[in-house]
Amino acid sequence: MTDSTLTTTTAPAAPPTPPALTAGDRLRVYARLGKLDVYDYYLGTFIALAAVLPAAGTSAGRAAALFGVFLAAQVLLLMAMTAFDDVTGFRDGSDITNYGPDHPLRNVQRKPLVAGTLTVPEALRFAWGCAVLAALLLAATAALAPHRPAWTVIGLAVLWVVTLQYSYGVKLSYHGFQELYLVALGFALVILPYGMATGQATGFLLVQAVLFGFGPLMFGVYSNTNDVDGDRAVGRPTVAALTSERGNARFIGALSLAEFLTIAAAGATGIAPWWFVPLMLPASLLRLRQYLLGFWTGDIMRARRTGFAVHRLGVVLMITANLLLAFTG
Repeated sequence: MTDSTLTTTTAPAAPPTPPALTAGDRLRVYARLGKLDVYDYYLGTFIALAAVLPAAGTSAGRAAALFGVFLAAQVLLLMAMTAFDDVTGFRDGSDITNYGPDHPLRNVQRKPLVAGTLTVPEALRFAWGCAVLAALLLAATAALAPHRPAWTVIGLAVLWVVTLQYSYGVKLSYHGFQELYLVALGFALVILPYGMATGQATGFLLVQAVLFGFGPLMFGVYSNTNDVDGDRAVGRPTVAALTSERGNARFIGALSLAEFLTIAAAGATGIAPWWFVPLMLPASLLRLRQYLLGFWTGDIMRARRTGFAVHRLGVVLMITANLLLAFTG
C-alpha cells in the first residue's frame, strides 16, 4: 500500500474522464482499488481459527460463524482503508510519482485513479460504503461471540476507527507511525477473534499475533524503500525516507533479526513449544534470503515479492503449530 501527505505538493493535473466500463470491468477496477488480491492480512483469521476449532466441541458451528463474519468484516474494512489510501496518494501526487514512467516495475493499473479508470468521488463512495458495511459486520461479530471480554469489544471499535485513519482523517502514517501501525493491525486481526471465541489471550497466541503483524511490515518496508523518492517529495516520514540507504538497510536488518529473536525467545521461555523454533526455521531462512536479495544484490522489488512468500509460509507453519498442539497436547 502507498500513502502520502497533503502538505508540500501542488494538486495533480485533472485526470482524464474514465472510459465507459462494462459491469465486469467495473468490478475488477473496484477490486484493484480495494487491493483485493493482496489477501495477506486476511490470513490471520485462520491462525486463530486453527487454535480454536479443534477444541470447540459442540460450539464449533458458532465459532466458525464468528470467524466467517469477522473475516468478511475485515475484508471490507481493509478495502475501505486502501481505497482511502489511493485517494490521498492521488491527491498529493505521490502515487503519480511512484507509479509513473520512471517506475516501470509498478503496474499503474493497480492504481485506478492514476490510470484514469475511476474518479475520486467514485473511489470515496466505494470507501465509505465498505466502511459502513464493515461496521455492521463487526457489530454482528460481537453479537455472535460466546465471550465478550471488555478488551475485545473495545478492540473492535478501535480497529474500525483506527484502520480508517491510516492515510485519511488523522492520517497516522503521515506522522511517523506507519511501521508500528502495520504490526499493530496484524496483531489485532489475530487476537480479537480468538479472544471473542475463547474469552482469553494465551501467551502463544500473542506471540503468533506479533509474528503475523511482522509479515505485512516486512514487505511494507521494502515497498517504502522502492518508493523513497515519492515519499520524500510529499514529506511522508517512513524510515526509508528519513534515513540514509545504509540506515534503512540496518533498520530492516534489525527488524528481520527481531522477528527471529521473538520466535527463539518464545521457545526458550516455554511460551511456545520447544519445537516451534525448528518448525518456523524455513520462514526464518527465507526472511534472510529476502534481506540478501534487497540489500546484497540490490533487487528491492524481488525482495518485496519474497516478503509475501515469507509471510504466507509463516502463516501455514503457525496453523500447523496450533493443530499439532490441539491434537498432540
